[in-house]
Amino acid sequence: MNDNPQEHTDNSGNDDLYEHYRYVADKGQQPLRVDKYLMNRIENATRNKIQKAAKDGNIHVNDAPVKQNYKVKPGDVVTVLFEHPPYENLLVPQDIPIDIVYEDDDVLVVNKEAGMVVHPGHGNYTGTLVNALAFHFENLPSSSGTKKSQDRPGLVHRIDKDTSGLLVIAKTEEAMAHLSKQFFNKTTEREYVALVWGNVNDDSGTVEGNIGRHPKNRLQNTVFEEDEDEIRGKHAVTHFKVLERLGYVTLLSCRLETGRTHQIRVHLKHIGHTLFNDERYGGDKILKGTTFTKYKQFVDNCFQVLPRQALHARTLGFVHPTTGEIKRFESKIPDDMEACLEKWRNYSKHVID
Repeated sequence: MNDNPQEHTDNSGNDDLYEHYRYVADKGQQPLRVDKYLMNRIENATRNKIQKAAKDGNIHVNDAPVKQNYKVKPGDVVTVLFEHPPYENLLVPQDIPIDIVYEDDDVLVVNKEAGMVVHPGHGNYTGTLVNALAFHFENLPSSSGTKKSQDRPGLVHRIDKDTSGLLVIAKTEEAMAHLSKQFFNKTTEREYVALVWGNVNDDSGTVEGNIGRHPKNRLQNTVFEEDEDEIRGKHAVTHFKVLERLGYVTLLSCRLETGRTHQIRVHLKHIGHTLFNDERYGGDKILKGTTFTKYKQFVDNCFQVLPRQALHARTLGFVHPTTGEIKRFESKIPDDMEACLEKWRNYSKHVID
């Protein structure tokens, strides 16, 4: 699936349309009205807006406009096209401070704070890391090898809005190609620290399971069980190791072998250990512990101290694209997460046997 916007000329005589969304229906796709199909995939979309787009001839399947009641079939290429470019194309440079950990002529390593979106997208067109990069640096390479701003200049990988930690940015086309190949070949080192609900039984382990969009909740991803007749989602592997046991929660080190959207969040929920205060995946509820009022108050205080999912990209390693040197960077656990951990350390010491 690809939802990167790009300029598109269709075959219906209406030129200069811009592709805002693009989806390829899975092999196991059951016949489904195109308006419902898009409702399940486009964040913040309403049925009325989608139906209006179909009425205006802006929804195409296999390069031809379709009505809202068209039934999507396996292999169909569904696109949404408009005469104006997507907002994220119109990249506005903004003077936003960046925490630069390392910089040379080829690469930039930044420590992203929680709450900052990495690149512009629907609902977040300004205030992103890419807006900041566009202000501080000129002529950053694009992720697709073109100079179009919508191609997320300099970005080789990303981390979620409410996840803090390290990102590497390419400053040249050569660095972009070299780093992208390393991520594709899974030779980079990426370690996260995660506070999860529950006492994780094994001191270490591996979670392996295909990740794809949740069929019922379009804002979540999920793990798909193996099915001989149908391959759903994309292969994903996460290795974990227990760093600290704190009674009703556990601090983990997670190393990514692959890099799927929400991978750690989805994989850990799949094994019954949702990230602490991960609102999207249900971690903002009390999932382990007692029913005492004082305990509920304690957890609420932890949520206030750490008003986001407890996930931090701590370690990043890669081969430098020019020198061939192995570069490895580490970012300390941020203050909000450390304060939450201290609360749990004190609680577990005095309350939990």
